Formats: sequence, structure tokens, C-alpha cells
Amino acid sequence: MTIEDKLKAIIRDVPDFPKPGILFKDISTIMLNPEISNEVLSHLKDLYIEQQIEAVAGIESRGFLFGYPLAMQLGVPFILIRKEGKLPYKKVKHAYDLEYGSAVVEIHEDAVLPGQRVLIHDDLLATGGSANAAAELIKKCGGEIAGFNFLVGLSFLNGEEKLNKHSSNIVNLIRF
Repeated sequence: MTIEDKLKAIIRDVPDFPKPGILFKDISTIMLNPEISNEVLSHLKDLYIEQQIEAVAGIESRGFLFGYPLAMQLGVPFILIRKEGKLPYKKVKHAYDLEYGSAVVEIHEDAVLPGQRVLIHDDLLATGGSANAAAELIKKCGGEIAGFNFLVGLSFLNGEEKLNKHSSNIVNLIRF
């Protein structure tokens, strides 16, 4: 069974969350299975070990779950991209729209080195708003977008279209 098959079998659908009409893809079930969690991490490492990734950025909060361990496996820094007001030091901000509202994300101004190749990781690609905002933050700090990685991609929402301007290296472990 492939990693895609295993993930499709374990990810839970939650209808009408966080609001009516949305079918939420709940990845918390992956965390309950250490064997599959380790397989996901090993698969991610294999995907990126030869790509000259110089840092991994995770988008709060589910992007931290595999983003930080992936950075450790690759031997590179992990960059926190957080919701407004959560980081203590000097910050760079970016406002954006999401599927059901708007938000502001921040990064520490010294988190990205000039020219640093950064892989952006999150749990899910929907419309691409969060990942696009993360890319804008990294670019504002002088970094380069090495690519995007998501556990789940919702193809019908066309999020990749928004991200292609930053990188064509967009990987979804599974697609719905």
C-alpha cells in the first residue's frame, strides 16, 4: 500500500466544520498512528534530501507538525510562520484572504537569510491563501521559495494556481 493509500484511509472527513458546507479533512488521525507518522516523515525526507533546501517554513499550527521534524531530518533551520500577535520579536506581516474570512501572518524579521532557499510546508492546500502569504513573507525577508509541500491538496479549489508564481515545485502527498 502506498503512502497516499495509507493517508486516504486514515484521514477523517468532518462535515460542516468549521462552518456549514465545508468538508474538513482531519489529519489528527495521523498523529494517533506513530507508524504512519514516521512513514510520512521518511517520505518527505526522501522527497527533499537532494533539493538543496536551506530551511523549512511551517504555517501555524498544523504546518509545524511535520515541518519541524522534516527540518531536523534535513539538517536545516525551521522557520515559524504564525498568526498575528504570536511572535515576540520584530516581525514582518502579510494580510490575506482565506476560504472563509481573512487573516494576518507574521515572521520574525531575522528568520530568513538573504537568498536562502525555503520550502514552505503546511497540512492542507485549499485556495492557496495561507501558503501564498507565507511565500510573500519569505520574499519580503529576502528568501527564495524552493517549493511548497502539503499533506493534503484539495484540487477542486485550485490553490496551486496562486502558488505557481512563486514556484512550480508544489507537492501534495494526497489529493482530493
